Amino acid sequence: MSVLSSEWLKVRSVRSTYLILGLSLGAVLLGLALAVMAAHMYDSAPAAKRPSARIADLEEVVVIVPQLCMGILGTLAITSEYVTGLIRTSLAIVPRRWPILAAKSTVVGTLGLFVGSVTVFGTYFVTRWILGDRFSGAYSSAFLDKLPLLTTLSFTVPTFALLGLGLGALLRSTAAATAIMVGLVYVIPMIIGNIPEPWSDRLGSLMIGALPREITGDIITTSVFGYLLPPAVAIVVLIAYAALPLAAAGWLVRRRDA
Repeated sequence: MSVLSSEWLKVRSVRSTYLILGLSLGAVLLGLALAVMAAHMYDSAPAAKRPSARIADLEEVVVIVPQLCMGILGTLAITSEYVTGLIRTSLAIVPRRWPILAAKSTVVGTLGLFVGSVTVFGTYFVTRWILGDRFSGAYSSAFLDKLPLLTTLSFTVPTFALLGLGLGALLRSTAAATAIMVGLVYVIPMIIGNIPEPWSDRLGSLMIGALPREITGDIITTSVFGYLLPPAVAIVVLIAYAALPLAAAGWLVRRRDA
């Protein structure tokens, strides 16, 4: 418990934490702005074109912001200690080492879950409020029907936080860990989208962006991702994104010097 309290104190005592949290929660404002723009475009469109107008789920669009922000927070939770040399003190106080990584995982994972829930559900509710029954009622369906997907989307944010922590512990570089996370969100999906079938679907199904809908079975045909994984396998893959880097980091931290 003392290790957990210490890690919580470290995270909340640095200014960058509040900046990252502010940017993450600002995703709701981004969703609000996108919803206002979409409503204006819909209302300005000719009446004949409105029935065929469609809109993406904005919570899936803006969730990229808290994903990357919390991934960076997870990375900074460990790399900043290597930069300042504080890690030597931490390892001297806790010679078993793995409790430090476990405590950091608990702190950044909890923050990630909080931020993910607020941004995903907040974006959904403000978008639902603004769009109403526009776009063929895309946001007028029952909330309970959307709850599984919204909940799963929320869990992708702590997944990124733990992924960032694991990569930071492995690489000891904020820039390198951030580059990998940006690649997972932007670069790799674009590359996979240009690979010939059936490999684009097979590899696309393993991307984090595909997993929430694979888990809930709420599949759409207009996505760049594939949707080949059954829900149970998709859950395992989502957990693996966080667990495998952390497991590798835990093994490495115990075997190399600070």
